[in-house]
Amino acid sequence: MGKVVLSGKGRRWVEGGHPWIYGDDVAAGEGEAGELVPVHAPDNRPLGWGVFSTHSKICVRMVTRSADQPNREFWLKVVERAIRARKRAGYLDAEGACRLLAGDADGLPGFVLDRYADVFVVQSGCQASDRMRDFLLDLVREVIDIPMTAVLDRSDTGVRKLENLEKHTEWIDGTPRETVLVKEGDLQYEVDVIGGHKTGHYLDQRENRLLAASHADGVRALDAFAYDGLFGIRAALAGAESVVCLEQSATSIERLLRNAKLNGVEDRVTVEKVDAMTDLRRRAIAEEKFGLVMVDPPAFARNKREAKGAARGYLELNRRAASLTEAEGHMVSSSCSYAVRRDEFQDHLAAAVREAGRIGWLEHYTGASPDHPQRLNLPETAYLKCAFLRLD
Repeated sequence: MGKVVLSGKGRRWVEGGHPWIYGDDVAAGEGEAGELVPVHAPDNRPLGWGVFSTHSKICVRMVTRSADQPNREFWLKVVERAIRARKRAGYLDAEGACRLLAGDADGLPGFVLDRYADVFVVQSGCQASDRMRDFLLDLVREVIDIPMTAVLDRSDTGVRKLENLEKHTEWIDGTPRETVLVKEGDLQYEVDVIGGHKTGHYLDQRENRLLAASHADGVRALDAFAYDGLFGIRAALAGAESVVCLEQSATSIERLLRNAKLNGVEDRVTVEKVDAMTDLRRRAIAEEKFGLVMVDPPAFARNKREAKGAARGYLELNRRAASLTEAEGHMVSSSCSYAVRRDEFQDHLAAAVREAGRIGWLEHYTGASPDHPQRLNLPETAYLKCAFLRLD
């Protein structure tokens, strides 16, 4: 069995509550890829247990501060706790979807498990989650009441390179399916679990789509970077007079149109195949106006080095969105860039509204839905920001 001894700085970091230990804060240590190892202070005092990485800058991810080695009962309790939280949130409807296990945020390093009805999709991001995959899936089967008819391992994210792991996609169990139909209250939508973004869908925006739709009744709405169209379709279901969706991907547009038809709003939802940033500029120059403008772009900054460039992007995007929002209308703007903090994003919005010559009020400032928990001592889990503005 391996063992890790921390430096004084590393000890203070762990005792401060953050579960990630970087290689620079390890005084001595060894272990196999993904191995569960004891972690000690410089004076050899036990600090708990973590999973070891042979390649990542995150050398150890702590899983417990107890001196007792985690066993099957320990991991079962972690899984049960996470699933109970989803049940309390009302996210375990058999035909629905949710993030069932949220990796490090739920105390399961690198292991994400999303559920689309009875199809479960794994995404593993570190050596330990690869090593523990089948064990954790067995625990989920033991706990959850919903049948796991099919299980897909879609570990295809770029973060795996940091762990010296290859990307891969494979069906672990059940009959392979390209698409899954999900029902979420009065909303139905199609998920491409093989080729869709993330594990097939942006589950983290569930509650934000509902809140945005509460401003849609009787207005013209614009959904930029629409992907599968659920911001716009939610708005149409809530009574929007019309919805324009801007999307560049032909595959996403096809799915968006199918989703609109599934929900009976195809007569009020139109899609334009455009580069959203360019098209927003064109519409702003043409002085178009919408009662509800929703912008949900991809991440502008994937690390701190890119944050400065992201600031310019968020300023320009939201200036255009503000220009398109009619007086006393609403603008909903999201950022999934962890490297851009909440206060920084709010500053970008304030500058954008000012440059658009508008007055803005921040009515709500939210994050991800409850199945994407924010662990208080792991700020990296607080990545999504969604601002709801009223403009004049």
